[in-house]
Amino acid sequence: MESTFILGYFLAIIVGISLGLIGSGGSILTVPILVYIMAVEPVLATAYSLFIVGSTALVGGIKSALLKKVDFKTVLIFGIPSIAAVYLTRAFIVPHLPEVFFTIGTFEFTKSIALMLLFAIVMIMASISMIKPSKAVEDENSPMKYNFPLILLEGLLVGVLTGLVGAGGGFLIIPALVLLAKMPMKLAVGTSLFIIAAKSLIGFLGDLKGNQTIDWSLLLIFTFASIIGIFIGIYLSKKIHGAKLKTGFGWFVLLMGIYIILKELVL
Repeated sequence: MESTFILGYFLAIIVGISLGLIGSGGSILTVPILVYIMAVEPVLATAYSLFIVGSTALVGGIKSALLKKVDFKTVLIFGIPSIAAVYLTRAFIVPHLPEVFFTIGTFEFTKSIALMLLFAIVMIMASISMIKPSKAVEDENSPMKYNFPLILLEGLLVGVLTGLVGAGGGFLIIPALVLLAKMPMKLAVGTSLFIIAAKSLIGFLGDLKGNQTIDWSLLLIFTFASIIGIFIGIYLSKKIHGAKLKTGFGWFVLLMGIYIILKELVL
């Protein structure tokens, strides 16, 4: 058991490196690590993921802000509906989902299976977003053009998704900022980190209303390891071409998503 936890904390560093390098992917790794390696119950794992990814993204977001790579106007426009949606989802929707959705013979389709399958679908969506070439705005000085209705709608949808599966949603936020606000990629990554931090941490507060017992020792050590990782990731981002790394990571996430579906339904 102890060696399993050591492996889990090592992988937590990889979570942070992912956030530091490509601005997303943290929660895509965090939930499977917590569930399959550290034996955390899936619903609780989505809560832990919000705290871990939110804290790590906040550190990365502050670092990006110091480098002037954050647009705080966009953080507010996208973040406010997203934060409201994630808090309401964690506080009022997730606790009221039925423990068993339906039964077929001896097979019970439980809340835990439902959340892991939804998470796997999110992983596959994320992998497609990462594998496809990014349509980044090349001109760093080009004016941003806000499509307010679409940005608000995207914020709401990402908030609900974050609340259900504990995913920070960077793989959805970054394309939205690039395509809907015509934002340069590096600015979108830094801005995304602040949005992820705000909605994830406030979403976690929604879980504190419940009666779940939180293992603060595990949670804080995992978070600390992840924060170490984001500093490594930010450093490596200056040395490694992000596009190739993102594509390779996308294929890995695709395989993980397929594995989770098979594990929950077949294996």
